[in-house]
Amino acid sequence: MVKPSWDGTSDEELLRRFGEGDARAFEELMRRYQRPIYNFILRSARDPEQAAELCQETFLRVVQRSGDFLGGSKVSTWMYTIARNLCIDNSRKMVFRRHRSLDAKIGGEEGEGRSMLDTVAAAGAGADREAIGTDIKARLLAAVDELPDEQREVFLLRELQNLAFKEIADIVGVPENTVKSRMRYALERLQRALAEYEDYAKELAR
Repeated sequence: MVKPSWDGTSDEELLRRFGEGDARAFEELMRRYQRPIYNFILRSARDPEQAAELCQETFLRVVQRSGDFLGGSKVSTWMYTIARNLCIDNSRKMVFRRHRSLDAKIGGEEGEGRSMLDTVAAAGAGADREAIGTDIKARLLAAVDELPDEQREVFLLRELQNLAFKEIADIVGVPENTVKSRMRYALERLQRALAEYEDYAKELAR
């Protein structure tokens, strides 16, 4: 059987076709969003196995609730909202058992992706530069983990998923200006966390 080409087909059209019984349309939605949604959940759950389970649950709920989608937002916004709510529920359950991982890969559960600052230490750099680059990466990931929940989720949706502020506002359920404020506060906190490396960064830029 020849697989259909979904090039140019909107997410909304795919969801509509799935609602009419076309399972291949849902497979295409998963192909587009399984990895990005997994990556978003991973930075919240901080455990690859748990993130995979929550990602699976996200798409299970998409299947169960596909008929409830009314088109008031993008399909992607709707799916990220489901994922976010699952992350919140999971965080409440795991509040005393949360394990932080500074080594979690952004690229996916197979660990093939790059973590947030893998490019800090340039290829061929000396041992000192590589060491400080690794230290900066670890410090940044720790600082992101320590952000208040509302700031961290905005930062991750903006920087990892490259979503527009308006779409993030729809996902988290607050005004767009509030989202921008949370992003600004998050960046200020991260800047303070990395302040001690400022002089070193200037040296590298010369």
